[in-house]
Amino acid sequence: MKKHSVTLIRGDGTGPELAAVTKEVLDATGVAFEWTIAEAGVDVMETRGTPLPPETLEAIKRTKTCIKAPITTPVGVGFRSVNVALRKEFDLYACVRPCKTYAGVRSRYDKIDLVIFRENTEDLYAGIEFEQGKDETKRLIGFIQELSKAKIRPDSGISIKPISIFGTERIVKAAFEYARKKGRKKVTAVHKSNIMKFSDGLFLATARRVAEQYKDIAFEDRIVDNMCMQLVQKPEDYDILVLPNLYGDVISDLCAGLIGGLGIAPGANLGDGGIAIFEATHGSAPKYKGQDKVNPTAMLLSAVLMLEHLGEAKAAVRLETAIAKVIREGKQVTYDLKNDRNDPTAVGTKAMGQAIIRAL
Repeated sequence: MKKHSVTLIRGDGTGPELAAVTKEVLDATGVAFEWTIAEAGVDVMETRGTPLPPETLEAIKRTKTCIKAPITTPVGVGFRSVNVALRKEFDLYACVRPCKTYAGVRSRYDKIDLVIFRENTEDLYAGIEFEQGKDETKRLIGFIQELSKAKIRPDSGISIKPISIFGTERIVKAAFEYARKKGRKKVTAVHKSNIMKFSDGLFLATARRVAEQYKDIAFEDRIVDNMCMQLVQKPEDYDILVLPNLYGDVISDLCAGLIGGLGIAPGANLGDGGIAIFEATHGSAPKYKGQDKVNPTAMLLSAVLMLEHLGEAKAAVRLETAIAKVIREGKQVTYDLKNDRNDPTAVGTKAMGQAIIRAL
């Protein structure tokens, strides 16, 4: 039996609890793994002075495949996101987030089956920022005003929004290739090119050109604000969405809301270098740390994506089927998956994992 080398990042907050359950469930599928346990996040930063130790990066380089528990990202201050750092380090340009309804999950919608392809490396998340009041920021403001005659207030902070032909081509091609592989019918490019004509406009023009190579797949585009309304009104009209980084982040959370929340929203980060990182898309919920309370579904569905990536298609189907069965029955599920969040019959993270193992 082939053994798959996988790095498991334990994360912080509730991450270690979710990581432990995910490892146990994956081992129960019968697929053979050789695990490397790695650390990242605020907990390891306290002892190492960095949220992303070099040995964690080395482990991912060696195993090529990684599944990551949630990691805290400070708001406004402190280190930049570990998630963003990993994507940049390994050029994982495609963030793939399926959003699918499961029977038993509270939602205003049913039969939703959308897939988000978010460009991961460019746009306003590229990390090109200039802090208010710094000398280099003042020089940049002066330079921009000289070039464009645009007025920028001197007390401004500035973020740069780069979008390239190269970056757009590869994310749009990835969306179309996925559509072909999975038998999907349509790709929708999302943008704001009516306002940002030289960044989003380039994204749209490039997407249209790439779409010409895929005549078997329908293609359309939507302005991002209209896309938000369309998804709320008639999500069944959409199939695969491909978006620049910022819109992809926002819209993927909107789509997660359509299916019942981030607790059932998996994610994959893919590139062309053979490295892939799979992750739950929700936060680390530090207030629930150590309480054996949080829903493991998003990380377990990310494990399904990982199994597919590793060529273990049958195991992936069995695991997703087991997860769906436990959720549909509604007995051995965490509080957020109960009809009443105060239901005393709700179980913890570990117990839901055990229920899924029994359903395999």
